[in-house]
Amino acid sequence: MPGTLYVIATPIGNLADVTYRVIETLRSLDVLFCEDTRQTMRLLARYDLKVPLDSYREAAHAAKTARVVALLRDGKNIGLVSDAGTPTISDPGHRLVRDVIAALPAATIIPLPGPSAVVTALSASGFAADQFLFLGFPPHKKGRAAFFAEALNQPRAVVLYESPHRIAKTLEAVALIGPARQLCVARELTKIHETFYRGTAAEVMAGLKATSARGEFVVVIAPKE
Repeated sequence: MPGTLYVIATPIGNLADVTYRVIETLRSLDVLFCEDTRQTMRLLARYDLKVPLDSYREAAHAAKTARVVALLRDGKNIGLVSDAGTPTISDPGHRLVRDVIAALPAATIIPLPGPSAVVTALSASGFAADQFLFLGFPPHKKGRAAFFAEALNQPRAVVLYESPHRIAKTLEAVALIGPARQLCVARELTKIHETFYRGTAAEVMAGLKATSARGEFVVVIAPKE
């Protein structure tokens, strides 16, 4: 019988957010594939877990997928994590899962739910979230205008990810198309410097200038009325 591939959600910042089920599963793995072994080692060290590690990066997708499939054929239990949050969500890990399914249909794939920056930010936004649209990271160049036009024309909340180097440009793009639109921008979710900025894009930019634009951001845009 083929082994099992566990798709494991890990904390997005605060290591105390890991679930008991994740800890117990990590203890049972033969190999854990991760985005950055140094990042994953922090979590393993916190809970005194000894798990053999291997890296999974998009640049080495074919070779790593072949290794995972071979291990599963040998009946090994394999884990997949990203640096933070749920693997495969805005993350190249989806290609690994897709190709394992194609190469080894008999393999069992078990997702272990846990932290997600999308849901965490939405839960504190105050915006209706019975429906929402997640658009990941905005494009850097081509298609950028169309991306924000679509985001601001939605009758539902829209969630974006953004880096500290591009948050200002994203807020400027939102301000240009929807200067009165309400936002909830979360910085450094679950970490010691977790901060929420609420208001228009101009008001959020003023808040960032008064505090800090460092860290990772989740931008929640209120639905279009």
